[in-house]
Amino acid sequence: MPRLGLHGLAFTPLWDPTEADSLLPAILKHGVTVIETPLLDPKNYDSKGTRAVAEKYGVEIVCSLGLPNDIDVATQMEEAIDFLAVSLNAARNAGAACLSGVTYGSIGKTSGAPVTQSELDVTARLLERVAKIARSLNLKLGIEPCNRYETHLLNTARQSAQIIERVGLDNIFIHLDTYHMNIEEISMSAAFADAGEHLGYVHLSESNRGVPGRGTMDWKDTFNGLKAVAYDGTMTLESFVYLAPEIASGLAVWRPVAEHAKDVVGIGLPFLSEKARAAGLELW
Repeated sequence: MPRLGLHGLAFTPLWDPTEADSLLPAILKHGVTVIETPLLDPKNYDSKGTRAVAEKYGVEIVCSLGLPNDIDVATQMEEAIDFLAVSLNAARNAGAACLSGVTYGSIGKTSGAPVTQSELDVTARLLERVAKIARSLNLKLGIEPCNRYETHLLNTARQSAQIIERVGLDNIFIHLDTYHMNIEEISMSAAFADAGEHLGYVHLSESNRGVPGRGTMDWKDTFNGLKAVAYDGTMTLESFVYLAPEIASGLAVWRPVAEHAKDVVGIGLPFLSEKARAAGLELW
C-alpha cells in the first residue's frame, strides 16, 4: 500500500529536528507517514535528533542529496565514495532505510555534450562500490534521473534501469520525479513502466515545483501509471518553497514557487491524496 511523504524543503528552509517537532503534528493530519530530509551537510546532520523525532511521531525518514559541485567523480572517485559513505552512515543513524537523490553526480552540473560511454562506465563503478557500502549498512541506494538542464548523465527511467541492470546489485532502485519526467519522458505512465521492478521511490512535483494542482502536470496519467505497475512504495510531495542557497542555483529556482508557502502543504497534500484515491491507490 503506497505511503504519502513530504520533502523537508516544502515546510522548512533547513531540516532541524527540534523545529520539526513543532511542525509535524499539523503535517501528519494530512496523512503523511514519510518525511524526506536533505543531507546538505552530512557530517553535521543531526541523525540522533532526527531518529528521535521520527520515532516520536511514527514517521519514516528518507535521506536525499546530490554530490557536491567540487567533486568530479571521474577524477575524484575516492572523494565521492567517502562523501557518500559519510552520508550513508548519517542516514542509517537517523533510522532511514535508504539514501536517494542524485547519488551519481552533482545537481546543475553538465558537460555541455551527450553522456559518453566513459562517463557511464565511471557512473557504474561508483554505484557498484557505493551500493555495496549501503548493503553492508542494511540500506538501499536510490538514483534519481534528472532533466537535461540539471545533469547529462541520467535523464530517463530507461537509462536508469539500464545502469542498474549493468551494476547487478539488488539494493539499488530508481527514484522518479514527476517534475523531471514532465520534461524528459514520453508520458508519466510510460516512464513508470520503463522503470518496472526497479521503481522504488517517487517525487510528486508540480510542473513549476509549486502547489500540486496549480500547474500543467498530468496527474491522472501519473496516478494511473503508478496503479498500472502496482506501485506500493512512497510518493513524496516535493516543492522548494524553502531552498538553501547552496542548491538554489543548481535547481535554477530564481523566484518563489508558490504565492503562499502554506498552500503547498495545505492544498497540495489533500489534492494529491484525492487524485491517488481516484486512481484506485489506497494510501497507507
